[in-house]
Amino acid sequence: MATSVLATRSHEGAEQTLRLQLARHGDHPGILDGAWWPHSRDLARELPVLLAVLDPLWGRITHASVHRATWPHIPGKVPAAGHILRLGWFDAEQDAHTISLLSYTVGRWDLLVVPPPRSCYLPRRRAAALSRAGRRRPARRSGAVPRG
Repeated sequence: MATSVLATRSHEGAEQTLRLQLARHGDHPGILDGAWWPHSRDLARELPVLLAVLDPLWGRITHASVHRATWPHIPGKVPAAGHILRLGWFDAEQDAHTISLLSYTVGRWDLLVVPPPRSCYLPRRRAAALSRAGRRRPARRSGAVPRG
């Protein structure tokens, strides 16, 4: 079973609703920790809203990585939740539809990213099934360092 998070956060004077579904961690953690439906492909706008909700739940998220082909612009640093998030990218090493979030206190979290304009159409059951499937990967990949 998954927990849906719909929160409205203000970022740079604009209200934005965060669309997020998190997997419940129990005896059988999945490959994915949840799903995120960003409103745009602008990471500088979307990530502060995501981190405003996730930082209190998962600890301060300090680094993130994305697939380069999914996002038109990947800034190296993004101000978010009262600190700076360092953002890197991968090509072949990371699935094009995921974001990896790293926290020094908790470890690594991977979210399925449902990019716009399809954001409204992916059924939540599918996202929940993806977050339950398989086993959790270790917090670090062997030798994989995000580019950026």
